[in-house]
Amino acid sequence: MDVIVTSVLGVLALYLFGGLKVLREYERAVYFFLGRSWGAKGPGLIYVPPLFAKTQTVSLRVVALDIPPQDVITRDNISIKVNAVLYMRVKEPVKAVIGVENYLYVTTQLAQTTLRSVLGETELDELLMNREKINDILKHIIDTRSEEWGIEVSAVEVKDVDLPPEMKRAMARQAEAERERRAKVINAEGELQASTKLAQAAHIIGSEPAAIQLRYLQTVTEISSENNSTTFFPIPIDLFKGFIDAVSGKQATAATAATPATPATPALPEKTSGEALPVEPRAARVGGAGA
Repeated sequence: MDVIVTSVLGVLALYLFGGLKVLREYERAVYFFLGRSWGAKGPGLIYVPPLFAKTQTVSLRVVALDIPPQDVITRDNISIKVNAVLYMRVKEPVKAVIGVENYLYVTTQLAQTTLRSVLGETELDELLMNREKINDILKHIIDTRSEEWGIEVSAVEVKDVDLPPEMKRAMARQAEAERERRAKVINAEGELQASTKLAQAAHIIGSEPAAIQLRYLQTVTEISSENNSTTFFPIPIDLFKGFIDAVSGKQATAATAATPATPATPALPEKTSGEALPVEPRAARVGGAGA
């Protein structure tokens, strides 16, 4: 009899201790008793009656899901490959277990389809320049649709955009042309500023005759400081003014002498042919007869 009681007590003890289970701080156990859900338990020590109850453990930590590369045609008809990463965690363990068969697989498929649909409505330039905006749109759509599964999406990041080789070469040419344009604009602005300063300097030197002489001496000093064998003989230009005027006068005289004389234009007759000649005065004829 004692053996039977001891055996029963041993089996009962094994049954009781066999239902004890310890959950970590980041784990929750969805409790099913006779096939019905009794909510989530944990963390710590919980009791699960063997043969009558079962549990499914769910981790509450953030999970990073890698979205494989997707072939996408953008709105401006450019074929690209884009991959991304999804950060998510289980917010409600009961919904994650009961509402969906495999919440990780379903969330990954949802992220892939959302990535293709969103990027298909986006132009390539917008994808490259406004990536943060696209990440926010992806996060909002995936988080809204996965909320009924007890999933919370922390962030969605587009990792890599693989462009065709032809598009890479075209973008390289565009970038090169843009840099050349900027260089030309900067050079033109520099020339404009330099010309403005030179005009101001010329105005100041023109108002002060001694300034040009000082500038000339400064230039001579700069050239002489280079340890070369060049010798300068400063000669004032005013010494040659008389010689230059004399040469100019001789050239003008020679040009005048070399010019041929213009023939005089014959005067037109006062009367044309066929008209009567004028009659001499009467007094002149009488005087002539008396002589």
